[in-house]
Amino acid sequence: MTSQEHLHKAGFETRAIHAGYEPDPTTGAVIPPIYATSTYKQDGVGGLRGGYEYSRSANPTRTALEANIAALEEGERGFAFASGLAAEDTLVRALCRPGDHVVIPDDAYGGTFRLFDKVEQAWGLAHSPAPVSDPEAVAAAIRPGETKLVWVETPTNPLLNIGDIEALAAVAHHAGALLVVDNTFASPYLQQPLTLGADVVVHSTTKYCGGHSDVVGGALVARDLDLAERIAFHQNAMGAVAGPFDAWLTLRGLKTLALRMERHCDNAERVVDFLTSHPKVGDVIYPGLETHPGHEVAQRQMRRFGGMVSFRVTGGEQHALQVCERTEVFTLGESLGGVESLIEHPGRMTHASVAGTDLEVPADLVRISVGIETADDLVADLERALD
Repeated sequence: MTSQEHLHKAGFETRAIHAGYEPDPTTGAVIPPIYATSTYKQDGVGGLRGGYEYSRSANPTRTALEANIAALEEGERGFAFASGLAAEDTLVRALCRPGDHVVIPDDAYGGTFRLFDKVEQAWGLAHSPAPVSDPEAVAAAIRPGETKLVWVETPTNPLLNIGDIEALAAVAHHAGALLVVDNTFASPYLQQPLTLGADVVVHSTTKYCGGHSDVVGGALVARDLDLAERIAFHQNAMGAVAGPFDAWLTLRGLKTLALRMERHCDNAERVVDFLTSHPKVGDVIYPGLETHPGHEVAQRQMRRFGGMVSFRVTGGEQHALQVCERTEVFTLGESLGGVESLIEHPGRMTHASVAGTDLEVPADLVRISVGIETADDLVADLERALD
């Protein structure tokens, strides 16, 4: 039995560092090389070394990342893509056909909504929104015989609603559908949806998995090999794969994920304590608060409550915009999950694509990705911006 086979019993941090790659037998290199190659020498026609023939189909650096994230999510097989949306589109094409139907969150990430509403719908795939926090509402949105996927985010982006993964898996499977969980906000460290009944996990690895705002990527992890084979065919056929350098950066990020997530959570809790007592903040949205409607479910299925915080200001949209523009430690920018703290106005930025729809977010909402800086500096920065 190889050391890789022993790793499925190891702790998360050990898997994050060792799963997917063993030191190079020739040089002893402990980190996977960046295989910057498009093709591979064959030993006679069809004589492939390690199964590698062309880097769209497979590349050793990408293989290491895919094996690593599969181990962290406790799935059968992982797949790395050029972006989170590339991963989502490939999954939909692998598992759905024109005429099928998908249930999506009623507060989905704007890019996911745009994909379903503007791209997949033109392909013939219908969708219906439902609140992920209400399994009965999700069940009611399912069209018997037509719904192939129940697609959830938990926590959702940007309203941080919580879906009960076990309950939603039961709802989806009862209807003959598969449960897909976008685990980007939680990261594999805080939550493993496949162990709770989900069939496929989606990540924008740009966020917490990469963790340093220096790479764009996506990933899928499948719970069983049948699903994995269907995804593998479409990954190769559609070709939106992660390049070797992007895969290497993401793999490097995963090695410190546990450490970073603990600090993200620590800092988020400090920021939430400050925001909940500030007179110019109306509603603080964070699953770690006992007043959050999804707190008990999050407490049950998450290790901690994450580094994402949303809040509504009392001065309306203009005040929300001013807060976003006044911070100095928090950088005004889209994305999330990096070591640096980010602040944004979802209604004008990441969720502009849902303006005027049922998924429109409040105009006075501010979303922050709490980084790993000194917590006192983050609180002081928000205090200056609010005042």
